[in-house]
Amino acid sequence: MEISTSEPTTARFDALYREAASDVFAYAMTLLRDRTAAEDVTSAAFERAYRRQASFDPKRGTQRAWLFGIARNAALDELRARKRTAALLSDPEDPESAVHDPGDDEAAVRRAAVAAALATLDPRERELIALKFHAGLDNAEIAKVLDISVANAGTRVHRAVTRLRKACHAPS
Repeated sequence: MEISTSEPTTARFDALYREAASDVFAYAMTLLRDRTAAEDVTSAAFERAYRRQASFDPKRGTQRAWLFGIARNAALDELRARKRTAALLSDPEDPESAVHDPGDDEAAVRRAAVAAALATLDPRERELIALKFHAGLDNAEIAKVLDISVANAGTRVHRAVTRLRKACHAPS
């Protein structure tokens, strides 16, 4: 959903926040693999976006792609501040585990398989998967966020998804 520029700034930003906050968190969580850091990055991304609303140019892409570009920079800032790489010592909590339905063991097994498969991908591939599936961006928007061509974005996403599929179906 693109927000009309005729609405007051605060109302437009509020709508953007409500639409994208959980997706920005999921994206940051995928990059950082640390719940607290992902919450901090989500907050920082929205704070930066609020302050920089005037810099949004609809000719250069969607508000959503613009926001995820800001979120990406905030996550990279966090990683640099910690002098960390994307390889971490522990896996993040599964946010869905708190609301796990005991009768839904098949879904839990699938989630665990996908989480394990994601862990086998390199950080750049995890980021592509997060932008495509957590953020819901199309290849053109991913290209804008990563500052690459649309064709390159499509190729990279395809390769990452292919590796993820193979990792999901690999024998344990």
